[in-house]
Amino acid sequence: MARRGGRGDPVPPSAAVPREAESVILAGPSKGISAYLEAVDKLTGADDFFTSKISCKAGDDVLRRVDELLPKAAIELENEFSRLLTKCSKPVELELLLNCLPSPSPSKDSSEGAAACSLPPLVDPHYMPLLSKLLQKSVEIGQHKRFLKIYRDIRSSTLELTLKQLGVEYVTAEEVQTAPQVENLNAKVAQWVQCLQITVKLLFASERRLCDQIFKGKHAWKNHCFAAVTSKSLSTLLSFGQAIAESKTSPEKVFLLLDMFEATTGIQSEVEAVFSGDECSENRKSSTTLVKYLAQATKKTLADFKENIANEAPKSIGTDGDVHPVASYVGNYITFLFDYQPSLKLIFQESSNGDRTDSGLVSEITGIIHALETNLDVKAKQYKNQALGNLFLMNNISYIVRSICSSQVKELLGDDWVQRRRRIVQQHATQYKRVAWGKVLECLSSQGLTSSVGSATEGTVGSIGSIGSYSGTTSTSVIKARFRSFNKQFEEVCQTQIKWAIPDRELRDNLILAVAEILSPAYRSFVKRFGPLVQNSHNASKYMKYTPEALEQALGNLFAKKSVHK
Repeated sequence: MARRGGRGDPVPPSAAVPREAESVILAGPSKGISAYLEAVDKLTGADDFFTSKISCKAGDDVLRRVDELLPKAAIELENEFSRLLTKCSKPVELELLLNCLPSPSPSKDSSEGAAACSLPPLVDPHYMPLLSKLLQKSVEIGQHKRFLKIYRDIRSSTLELTLKQLGVEYVTAEEVQTAPQVENLNAKVAQWVQCLQITVKLLFASERRLCDQIFKGKHAWKNHCFAAVTSKSLSTLLSFGQAIAESKTSPEKVFLLLDMFEATTGIQSEVEAVFSGDECSENRKSSTTLVKYLAQATKKTLADFKENIANEAPKSIGTDGDVHPVASYVGNYITFLFDYQPSLKLIFQESSNGDRTDSGLVSEITGIIHALETNLDVKAKQYKNQALGNLFLMNNISYIVRSICSSQVKELLGDDWVQRRRRIVQQHATQYKRVAWGKVLECLSSQGLTSSVGSATEGTVGSIGSIGSYSGTTSTSVIKARFRSFNKQFEEVCQTQIKWAIPDRELRDNLILAVAEILSPAYRSFVKRFGPLVQNSHNASKYMKYTPEALEQALGNLFAKKSVHK
């Protein structure tokens, strides 16, 4: 144990400020950093020795000289630390980042996959011991706060330069709003998703390893430093996501939001790991906040879409009753949405009161479909021909059902929903038959007619209205007039409806068959009962223009405006 000296005690030579140490400090570290660090050690040794002694003149002189030399030494060490770290801190090459990006599908060789997900050290390992030693020396001389600031500034700016190479810049909602529309945004979002993967999985992870190595044993310092190094870069990276979330909504924007939501939630485990510790809590929070913003923006976009569909001002409609573009758009829209089913279920769990069911998502999808049906009802009323309005609704509701049944949406909505909509399609088909063919069938009614070959009390198959009982005979001229009326009505309907469209082949064939099942028996019965009255007349074919087979052939040409598909 060292002897505790009193005032006037002689100063041991080893306790004085060695001349060689003083000269090294005054000369700076140009002759070698190891010698300079050794000189600093001698200064701190003298300082420790005399600080523990009772004041004496010689000791006071030494302490004053040490106090003069240590600040100079601290500045030189700072400069050396800064010079060395700057020399080692270069932006990571873009090609290296892209080559190291983890593949979306993991490699079968797990070791190969792990290697592909790591960058080489950000700082040459050759310099790591010296950087760590300089930092440790800063602690010994009480200057570590300045060293931490140097570290944060240099590594932070280097990280920002790397991100700039990737094309990551701070973006505002106004800048997104004024950018060329969705096509360009699609490319930007795809680039952003890639940058997010690169930044979190590669760059931030590598920065964390570097901090762990340089600040070995200084856990609070390394977490604080790492948080500060990455904070601005993380904010810049996430700004694009927030800008998209805050920008004006449009129907197509929902797919961008879902891409970003999927990517952001997909890296949350990596975010939690790399930003562990209380000092990094704000970094973690900024990431989870973006997830919430994207979810909220998705909900708002879908709500606006639903409202716009329901309130769309009726525009000109087609003349053929075909599937309307709005139905096609909404059908495709819902189908494309379900490429994101896992993300949508996460987003709408809140709407389900957190009970982890799909009721919130079901409600949202059925709400959009209901808005579309409301829109279609309004459009159908624009048709002056009621039968065409019924055909329009039949086509469009059938299209919606087919779209749902050909996608994952059916599993969500269930068979009951599908069956209810199919019944609605059938109802519109029945209404169409009644309105479109009612007058034609009335021409084949035996009401008010008698014939030489049958009783007036015999009804006509498929006729509309009640058939009364009549007596007497009907003149040939009345029967001819009835045949002429039938031919005229039938041809007008066929000429009109050949221009109408039913794009679904099965639906078209079924509807033609349903019409034929009513019309053909009625026509055959009418011809059988009243045909003999005109068969022997002059120009009999003028009245009985159609054989039953020709009638069915004419029906087969209905709805032929466009090629049909299954």
